[in-house]
Amino acid sequence: MCPERTPLRNALRAAASAFKANAQSFALAGSYALWVYGAPEPDHDVDFVVPEPDTESAAKILGQNGFDIERTPEDWLFKAYFDGVLVDVLHRINGVPVDSVLLAGAVVRDVLAISMPVLTPNAVITQKLLTLNEHHCDFAPLLPAVRAVREQLDWPRIRELAAENDFAMAFLELAARLRLDR
Repeated sequence: MCPERTPLRNALRAAASAFKANAQSFALAGSYALWVYGAPEPDHDVDFVVPEPDTESAAKILGQNGFDIERTPEDWLFKAYFDGVLVDVLHRINGVPVDSVLLAGAVVRDVLAISMPVLTPNAVITQKLLTLNEHHCDFAPLLPAVRAVREQLDWPRIRELAAENDFAMAFLELAARLRLDR
């Protein structure tokens, strides 16, 4: 294990443990969710999703468990810091409220010795693709993640969900040309 990843892993464990101990609905999301399925381990932050109606209770739970809570101007997440490590807690993704349907699709996996729900690679990659736009269109971080989980992806479904986003479709064309979708 890389020593520089230890604080991230500690923050992930602390948040998941706090949510579980307080019966908070949640799932591990983002790059750490992809890591569970074989993608490279992230080095920036940890992401969780909670149902939109539970936003305040999730913030309270983390606050009572050693996290410093920061309210941001963005109205789709709050930030929680554990020993200086950032944990983003999203309650809306790409403008869509996190709900029981998204959470029901999560798969319970053992992550760093804690059993927790983890969003599927399909869900995470689709969400990442849908964030691409004229102001944020960096394919570089997506390529290694997609390459690592490519065999676990439902490519036709992702194409269907991303069809209205030209930037996502450009990435999917690149993925096809690189034969990642096989």
